[in-house]
Amino acid sequence: MSLRIIVVLAVLTGVTGSPGVTIRPVADSADSAHPNSVPETVEETEIFGQIQLFEEEEAEEDVMATGELNPKHYPAQRAAKVVQHYLNTRYGSPYRVFGLQRVHSGNAEDVADSRKYKLEISVQEMIGNTTENCSAEVLFARGEQQRSAQVQASCEALLKIDTKAQEEAFYQQCKMNQSLQSAQYLPDSYGHIEPDMKPLWHLGIVASSFIMLNESTENTLYNMAQVANVTQLPTENDQLKFDYHILLHEMVSQEIIHWKLLFTWSPAEGVKVLQMEQLPHCHDCEKPPNTN
Repeated sequence: MSLRIIVVLAVLTGVTGSPGVTIRPVADSADSAHPNSVPETVEETEIFGQIQLFEEEEAEEDVMATGELNPKHYPAQRAAKVVQHYLNTRYGSPYRVFGLQRVHSGNAEDVADSRKYKLEISVQEMIGNTTENCSAEVLFARGEQQRSAQVQASCEALLKIDTKAQEEAFYQQCKMNQSLQSAQYLPDSYGHIEPDMKPLWHLGIVASSFIMLNESTENTLYNMAQVANVTQLPTENDQLKFDYHILLHEMVSQEIIHWKLLFTWSPAEGVKVLQMEQLPHCHDCEKPPNTN
C-alpha cells in the first residue's frame, strides 16, 4: 500500500511545472511609430520564434485580402510606413523628420498588376512634435521585376512647418568649419546622442529613407536603427557632401542590414543621393543599441 502512494506522489510531482520559469511578453514591433527609435534586438528564444511565425502567417493571409484592413495588422502598417519614407525623401531635413504615429483606417484593392492601399493615418513631425492627420495612397507593383512603391500623400499642415532658419545655420556651420565633421555610433550603446550630433542623425534618417522607400514591398517593414559612421566630405558646388554607413532593421525578417550612402545636402536642394550600396553581412559587427 505504501509503495503505491509513493508512485502516485512521484507522478504528480513530474507533471507539475517549475515555479521559477517565466515567459517574457514580446512587444508587437509593427506598432512602432517613432522613426528615430531603435527596435529591440532579436532574442533567439523558442517562444519568440513561435510568435514571429504566427505574425508572419497572419500577415501573409491578410495581404491577400481586399477591402477594409485591420489598422493594427501588418498589411496596413507596412503600407503606412512607406508613406513615412516617402515624406522624408520629399520634405525631410536635419530639422524636419516625419514618423508614422498611427493608422486609423486602411483599404486594399487589386488594380491590374498592382495592389493599391488607401490609408488614413496620423503623421508626426518628430523634432517639432507636431501631429496631423493625412490621407495617402500606396501602389505596390507585382510581378518578377520589383519597382519602387508609388505614393501620394496629402499632409498640407505638416509641410507648412518652417525650419529654414535652423537649416541655414547648420549649413553655414558645416560649410565654414575648418575641420570636417565625423561621428560614430549614433546613437551609442546606451541610446544617447550628443545634442550637436542630432542634426547628423536626423540627416541620416532622411537619407536612409531613400533606401527604405526603394526596398519596401508588401512583405517588408523597415526602420532606421543606427548611423555606424558618418564623415563629412569637402563641399562641392555649395552642396554639403556626406559619406554614411547606416544600419537598417528589417522588422519582419529581424535582419540588421548595412548600407553605404553617399549624398549631398543643402537647404535649397535638400538631400540628393549619389550612391546607395548594400554592404556584405557583418557577423562580427557590434549590434545596434537596444532602446525604446
